[in-house]
Amino acid sequence: MGRGRRRLVLLLPQLGDFDSLEYAQALVAALPQLETAGIAVLAIGIGQAAGADRFCEFTGFPRELLQVDADPQLHRALGLYEGLQQIGGPWTNLLLMCAGIGSPGTLAEVLRGYTGDRAAPQRIADEETIQAGPLPPIKGSFFARAGGTGFQRPFELATVRLRNMGEVLGNWRTYVPCDDFLTQRGGTFLLEDDDTLLYSYKDRGILGFSASMARPLSFLDPYLA
Repeated sequence: MGRGRRRLVLLLPQLGDFDSLEYAQALVAALPQLETAGIAVLAIGIGQAAGADRFCEFTGFPRELLQVDADPQLHRALGLYEGLQQIGGPWTNLLLMCAGIGSPGTLAEVLRGYTGDRAAPQRIADEETIQAGPLPPIKGSFFARAGGTGFQRPFELATVRLRNMGEVLGNWRTYVPCDDFLTQRGGTFLLEDDDTLLYSYKDRGILGFSASMARPLSFLDPYLA
């Protein structure tokens, strides 16, 4: 990342985490705007090179913009939330967080995926066909029957998440070679070209990688004008 440009630095959780996949997918569509605005992007996720390759192939996120670290030393150095730490181990802690324990906002965000959100953009184009896990292929126009187009329809985001989950579970050890850091959360940092911190956000729970999950990149609006 060269000097003389604003820099958007993302500390992602495990590459197989819901948040990592969704954040990358949201960013892919915005990359041309970021380039025009002179904002360089760097993502650093927990994992290994093979997982990074598959992650980028699946999400469309440019491989040259993603670095990986098998041990989240930078996450800890920046004081990012390590997630629930109980005696039961990383899997128990992860399941408890998925149930909303030590993970504020998770259950509400899961529910939003099913109920829809008129304040959020449409996630699946009407002409797009999505294959999500055990479900048959679904065309985007199917969701229009639940109320129209131009916003996040009921079950639309939940279907995207089901597709993401199927991808990760089918390639678990590629995405998550070590279970030790399953609960580690990430953070977002926007830096001026002189390293002044313009914006920061530290995740406090699963499915909480942005202060506004309806529009995860809305914090960039003042810098894209």
